[in-house]
Amino acid sequence: MNIRDLFIKNRNKNKENTTSNERQGINEQEKVPKISVGLDLGTSKVCALVASPSDYSNSLNILGIGIADSEGLNRGVVINIDRTVKAIQKAIEQAEQQSGISISDITIGIAGDHIEAFPNRGIVGISNANSEVTSKDVARVIEECRNIKLSPDRQILHVIPQEYIIDGQDGFIDPIGINGVRLEAIAHIVTGLTTAIKNIYRCIERINESNNRTTKLRIKDIVLEPIASSYAVLDDDEKEVGVALIDIGGGTTDIAIFSENIIRFTSIIGIAGKQVTDDIRRGLGIIATQAERIKREYGHCYLNGIMHDEMFMIPGVGGRKPIDISKSYLCQIIQPRMEELFEFALSEIRRSGFASSLGAGVVITGGCSLLGGVEDLARDVFGMPVKIGIPSGINCTGLVPEIQNPIYSTAVGLAMYDINNNHKNEAMNFEPIIEEFKEEKPNKKRILQTVKIFFQEL
Repeated sequence: MNIRDLFIKNRNKNKENTTSNERQGINEQEKVPKISVGLDLGTSKVCALVASPSDYSNSLNILGIGIADSEGLNRGVVINIDRTVKAIQKAIEQAEQQSGISISDITIGIAGDHIEAFPNRGIVGISNANSEVTSKDVARVIEECRNIKLSPDRQILHVIPQEYIIDGQDGFIDPIGINGVRLEAIAHIVTGLTTAIKNIYRCIERINESNNRTTKLRIKDIVLEPIASSYAVLDDDEKEVGVALIDIGGGTTDIAIFSENIIRFTSIIGIAGKQVTDDIRRGLGIIATQAERIKREYGHCYLNGIMHDEMFMIPGVGGRKPIDISKSYLCQIIQPRMEELFEFALSEIRRSGFASSLGAGVVITGGCSLLGGVEDLARDVFGMPVKIGIPSGINCTGLVPEIQNPIYSTAVGLAMYDINNNHKNEAMNFEPIIEEFKEEKPNKKRILQTVKIFFQEL
C-alpha cells in the first residue's frame, strides 16, 4: 500500500471510528502521516504540491500536484486578486483530487524585485552565571539582529545567522557552551514589501471567505523562493564547498549563494523567462502563446552548440501564410537575452563577495534551465562549473513522475523546507509572518525554535 492509499484509508477510517478512538484515548492524528503543501505563486504558473516525509533522510513522498495558468501575478507580485484567487483555487483543487487529501496548512513561496537583503549585527551580554553561551543567549542575540528600523512599508521575511563573535573573536558557527562575556551575531536579513505580503494573505482570505471549501486554508510560512528551491536541488556537499543557485522563473531570476552550509547571500533579478518569450513574440511577429510554445519546443541559447539546424513552421497571423524558421535564427533571438541575464547574475555573485568561494560552481534550475545550450552559455559567462538542478530525493510512487523537472524545483523545495523546519519537532508551530496584517513583533519562542533548527542542520 502506497502512502497516498494510507492517507485515504485513514481518512475514511477516522470518520467511522472517532467515537471508539475517543474512548480509547487514541490520537488519530498520530496514525496519519504528516503532510506538507508547497504553493508556488509564479508569473507563468501556480503550482500546489502535496507531500509527506519519506522514511529516507531529506526525501519526500509526492502525493499530488495541481497546476494552473497564472494571470494575476507579475514578477512574483500579485497584481490582480481575483485572477490569482482563481488560479490558487484551481491548483489546490487539482492537488486535493490527485492526493485524496483535504488541504489546510500551506507553505507559500515569495519572490519579486521588491525583495531586499542586507547584513545586520546584534550584541548581548552572556547571561549564564558560569559565563557559558546558552541557546537563550543565541535567541536573544538573533532577536537583536531583528531589532532594526525598517520603513513602514517593509517586513522581515528571514533572519539567517552568518557567524557569531565572542569577546571580539569571530568565526563561531555554534557558540553554545563557549565561555565569554559578550556575544555578537552577524545575520543576513531578508525583507519584502508589506503590501506584497498582505496581498498573498488577502488571496487566501478570499478563498476562505467563499463557501466552496470544507477546510480553511492557513498560511504556515512564507519563504523566499531561492531558499526553498535550494532544498530541492542542492546537496550538502555543494552547500559546504560553496555554490550559487540561479532559479530562472517566469517573472524573476532568484539567486542564493551558499558557503560552509550557510546561506550567505540572496538576490532577485527582474529578467527571466517572460522576457525571453516577449523577445520571441516580437522577433517573429507572433502571439504570446505561440512564442511560449516555440521557446519550449525549439528554444536554444548557444549558437555554437547547434549541431543540426532544423527548420520549424510558425503559423501566419491574420490569414497570412505560415513561415519556416531555423533553430539558429531563433537562437539569435534568445541568446542575447540569456547572456544579459547571466551577466546580471554574475554581477550579483561578485557583489556578494563569494565569487572566489564557489567550489561547486553554479546550479541553474527553473523553466529556462530547459533551454538547449544553457549550460554551455552559462559556463562561458561565469567561467566556472555549471549544472542543471533537478528536484532530488523524491518518491512519486508512480503518481506524478513528471515532478522530476526543474520547473517544479520551488514547489518541491517549499514542501521540503516545511518538513525540515516545521516537522522536526511536533511542538513547533511557526507563526505566520503577518497575523491579521499587524506589525510584526519579536517572538522569543519562535526565535529559540529557529536557533535550535539552525544548529540541528549544521
